[in-house]
Amino acid sequence: MSVRLQPGTNTITSGYISADGKAVGTDELEIDVKIPALPLPHISAKVDGRDLVLKVDSYRLSGSDLIHNWDLTQISRRFIITDSGDKSQIRLSPKGIVSGQFEIGLQVRAGQHISERAIFHFTYDKGEPQVPDVMRDHPDWIDSAVVYGVVPFLFGDPPFKSVTQRLPYLHDLGVNAIWLSPINATLPGDFGYAVVDYFKLREDYGTEEDFRDLVKTAHSLGIKVLMDFVPNHTSSQHPYFLDTQKHGKFSHYYDFYMYDSSGNYQYYFDWAHLPNLNYDNPEVRAWMMRAFTYWVREYDVDGFRVDVAWGIRERRPDFWPQWREELKSVKPDLFLLAEASARDPYYFTHGFDAAYDWTEELGHWAWERVFNLESMVVWRLRDALTNFGQGYHEDALIFRFINNNDTGERFISKYGLPYTKLAATLLLTLPGVPCIYTGDEVGAEYEPYSAEGPISWEDKYGLKSLYQKLIALRRNEPAIHSRKWMLLDTDPQSKVLAYTRFSNSQDSWFLVALNFSSEDLVCRINLPKDDMKLRTVSTPRLILGHPGKMEIESSHINLSLGAYEAKILAF
Repeated sequence: MSVRLQPGTNTITSGYISADGKAVGTDELEIDVKIPALPLPHISAKVDGRDLVLKVDSYRLSGSDLIHNWDLTQISRRFIITDSGDKSQIRLSPKGIVSGQFEIGLQVRAGQHISERAIFHFTYDKGEPQVPDVMRDHPDWIDSAVVYGVVPFLFGDPPFKSVTQRLPYLHDLGVNAIWLSPINATLPGDFGYAVVDYFKLREDYGTEEDFRDLVKTAHSLGIKVLMDFVPNHTSSQHPYFLDTQKHGKFSHYYDFYMYDSSGNYQYYFDWAHLPNLNYDNPEVRAWMMRAFTYWVREYDVDGFRVDVAWGIRERRPDFWPQWREELKSVKPDLFLLAEASARDPYYFTHGFDAAYDWTEELGHWAWERVFNLESMVVWRLRDALTNFGQGYHEDALIFRFINNNDTGERFISKYGLPYTKLAATLLLTLPGVPCIYTGDEVGAEYEPYSAEGPISWEDKYGLKSLYQKLIALRRNEPAIHSRKWMLLDTDPQSKVLAYTRFSNSQDSWFLVALNFSSEDLVCRINLPKDDMKLRTVSTPRLILGHPGKMEIESSHINLSLGAYEAKILAF
């Protein structure tokens, strides 16, 4: 008989049956499938006038007799296609004035082995070819993305099916992407960051079919699916690490891990149960490449939140660009998020689309100390939002949140309902990628690492309508989901934070004003002299907040704000 093996550890059990049909005995065989024989082919592109020349980097493939199989189905009617003798290079010449986005697939055969399928996307605009910058360009859908952080076991039991059942609810809320907390095989009772198999799902969440159904249902609703992936370390109970403990330096996997000068395995913080992987070992790099691409190919996931991305940056900074290039060859519109500080420009030039709203200190939320003292909230927020006036890299895309898996007690439990409403307004009107975490929109109160069972979805604080309104505004208005914004001077400056949201392509703009004090007041908001032209022909449209006094002058706006009120105006 034949058995299909999957990447990772495969356990095969055989049994013996006597003539009377009784099982006499069983035996088990473990077979570990490592890295596929061929790497992913890479397609490079060059613009030659109105032609596009595509070339395969064959140095990445082994063998002298390579056969290149291009999938030109989508473009054959729009382009004249010529190729080199071995088809390692093709030239696309447009038939007339061509516009649109196009896709080409490629597989390479070397002997009996066929490579994985690479995909290349390109655009023609009125006959002119445009080649994507793989390292800097990000998918268009990210511009208006609203991510929902999903802890599957808090949705119900079984978790995968429970998440699938609630996807229409998330669609109605307005989110267009979900970030699943770790779903790879892990230890019983673990949140998921102690991975024991990168190619298998955790059994307590459901079956492979359950997860396929989750992804398929999400996609049918226009919701992307992001996995939380853990490439920095394995569990100390991973079969590879256990093998090193048993056989020491004689283990094939000994060099998969890092050691100090005394021969002790290395780890971060107090994570003794999470040994660091050795990214100087090319087999480790190939293993992780295949682990990432496996979930894209087999399950069609749409991106990754990469746990401890900063750790691999410290040890092997050239890995992430290679990783991005590989993943983008599989699915160009993936979203790649680093668990690392957005204040470090490295991540936006070395492989990632977005990074966390952290300070320079690992794991420290930029808003962590903002809300502790009412008289200092606005000053601290201005510092946090501007990186103390130093700004961010031009390509920086900040992943923002008020709760996530590491923030412990929920924001509403720490700071109460008035601040929660203001923080939610900030989250969904600032530049970046906002993340709503499990139950934020209904004021759920729990701590992720110690929570048990499903949360209550009762909207006991009446927050859901606010979230729906803000999400719809963000999704529908280019000015709100653009990267363009400007902090404004206010009086009183210690109580009101105000900023504009605008885009290059529209004349309309928005004013967001937030009163962080417990008193009603009239605030003067100073407008920039040269950066914006007010529409004086009509009164601005009130998007959020209560009607009240508003006086518009060429240099400023006098605006009434109630205690802890958020007001949004469209001009």
